[in-house]
Amino acid sequence: MAHMTSILESAVKLNNGRQMPLLGLGTWQNKQPGSVQDAIETAITAGYRHFDTAYLYRNEAEIGEAIKAQIQQGKVKREDLFIVTKLWLTFYSPEDVLVGFNKSLEALQLDYVDLYLMHSPMALQFLFQRQGDEIFPKKDEELLFSDTDYVDTWKAMESLVSSGRVKSIGVSNFNISQLQRLLSVAKIPPAVNQVELHPYLVQSDLVKFCKANKITLTAFSPFGCPGRPKEFHRGATDPEKLLEDPVINDIAKKHQRTPAQILLRFHVQQDIAVIPKSASPKRILENTKVFDFFLDEDDMKALKSLDKGWRCCIIEEMKSHPFFPFKDSYVSWRACEGISEVENK
Repeated sequence: MAHMTSILESAVKLNNGRQMPLLGLGTWQNKQPGSVQDAIETAITAGYRHFDTAYLYRNEAEIGEAIKAQIQQGKVKREDLFIVTKLWLTFYSPEDVLVGFNKSLEALQLDYVDLYLMHSPMALQFLFQRQGDEIFPKKDEELLFSDTDYVDTWKAMESLVSSGRVKSIGVSNFNISQLQRLLSVAKIPPAVNQVELHPYLVQSDLVKFCKANKITLTAFSPFGCPGRPKEFHRGATDPEKLLEDPVINDIAKKHQRTPAQILLRFHVQQDIAVIPKSASPKRILENTKVFDFFLDEDDMKALKSLDKGWRCCIIEEMKSHPFFPFKDSYVSWRACEGISEVENK
């Protein structure tokens, strides 16, 4: 269990011995010019050292500029930072992994990244040479899936570690069976699995499996995607309104904390890293105040009892991909709600 400490001291040890700060700043959907720069400056001042981005987010260059400026100003040293980015699905062919990685490293203006993740087990076709820079390559409005096996992608990821330009490698959005398959062939086991986790999506079996196999979990969307576009909200009964849940609010009142702080504490108390996204200086600072209180056994039980198996981060168009990782929970959730979902952190 995480002990009472400060943000600068709170870290989890990865399976290769490296330390990853438990609290990081997520940057998904932080696209407004200047907002990422401001958020990183605010976060570094507040004590954050873990920053999460991805090729998909289209903000690696701005994050690189922000980090460079903070280092040049003497606010932080590179070796004190933990920078995470992700290989996008169009670079999954083994010969393209280095292409994708180099694009991210160049944009970030770094000599190395601390953690490099496969963004999901699902590959898409690489069409850059023919049709320009496409994140979601399509033909006749249909996504162009690739049959590249994530195991082959992983083998190319392993070679990045031996180059010294990646300190740790991991995955994102992998389910238990996919992790088992990867572990059976990996020379370097994944250090991290970054997945959606919150009290409406507890994923107890996945948490147990990862802990048993020394794979550290990072939770994204810890607040249940409140920033999703208006057209995807589903009214007053929408289960994504996690921050308004009465159980969470009661626990927040009990501890004289905000609902957001309770949701973050829920993860760090389980040694699960968490990467809330915010561009608000007030919230960035507020989110650090989670290391000086404990949730008791009743609190944790109450939070876990809210589990609905509900995901906010599913790309509807990917559900027919052969390596789609959410088939069981996706089917049950769709059956309940009859709705479509979009990706949003």
